[in-house]
Amino acid sequence: MKSFSYTRADDVATVVNEIGVDNAAKFIAGGTNLIDLMKENVARPSRLIDITRLPLNKIENTEDGGLQIGALVTNAETAYNGQVEKRYPLLSKAILAGASPQLRNMATTGGNLLQRTRCYYFYDTATPCNKREPGTGCPAIDGFNRIHAILGTSEHCIATHPSDMCIALAALKAVVRVTGNNGDRTIPFAEFHRLPGDTPHIDTNLQADEIITAVDLPAKGFAKNYTYLKLRDRTSYAFALVSVAVALEMDGDQIKQARLALGGVAHKPWRNTEAEAMLLGKSANQENFQACTEAIVRDAKGFGHNTFKIELVKRAIVRALKQAAEMEQ
Repeated sequence: MKSFSYTRADDVATVVNEIGVDNAAKFIAGGTNLIDLMKENVARPSRLIDITRLPLNKIENTEDGGLQIGALVTNAETAYNGQVEKRYPLLSKAILAGASPQLRNMATTGGNLLQRTRCYYFYDTATPCNKREPGTGCPAIDGFNRIHAILGTSEHCIATHPSDMCIALAALKAVVRVTGNNGDRTIPFAEFHRLPGDTPHIDTNLQADEIITAVDLPAKGFAKNYTYLKLRDRTSYAFALVSVAVALEMDGDQIKQARLALGGVAHKPWRNTEAEAMLLGKSANQENFQACTEAIVRDAKGFGHNTFKIELVKRAIVRALKQAAEMEQ
């Protein structure tokens, strides 16, 4: 591990100023991903800026009837919050499907959004990796790629985004609040993470001098018909091979509104709004679910070891849609 300096910040303005001056510095809160990266020499910050004292650790109602989750609220606090469990159970279930209780007690909202891929080659500094060192290549494409992406890939990277929480936030159409030297701004969740393209080392549209301050959930939480389905190699403490977050609004057997986000299949939480629209006004049946699923995987591409994911994600989507449609509150 490279040596580094350590400072503690007490207000957001100081943090923004310090990160703007030293781009090699990193924020640290729970540290559940950053410390691992530092131990493996993947991340080599010159300085750690401790942000745990910033006033960003509250869950509060918003004026439009939604809920705001501060960037430093832990995953455990979010998952077990009464408002979240009642109004946004999809988010609670997704968080509890990830990591371990010990990690959820440390990991924060902001950190969850910024966690990096678990691609084997990204973590192995003895191998080339465009995400770690742009221009060196992507050995996963022709290598062992069982956990890798089948949607939104590029010739430069086929890594996947590892979060469970973010898949639910994508389905709920959350909004990310950030602040930087140019002031405050909001980023729709669908625009926060990036596909790899020719810049796979850039995971998000967060600017270098910006910090996440909160995530806003809309008033509509789809608390009646929802599901989070996570398929993985083992039940506990494993990242998703495929995950599906489904949020439906039902009128009897008819689908009035549909949201569907996928994890484990792309460089970012994956949504296909055109496929979602195919369900509107339709009956909740196998035929309509399969038609939506075929539209989602139309452009999917396997790379050998991960080709099985194409069929797996099709079955997972249909299963998740059925579970959500059949829920009785």
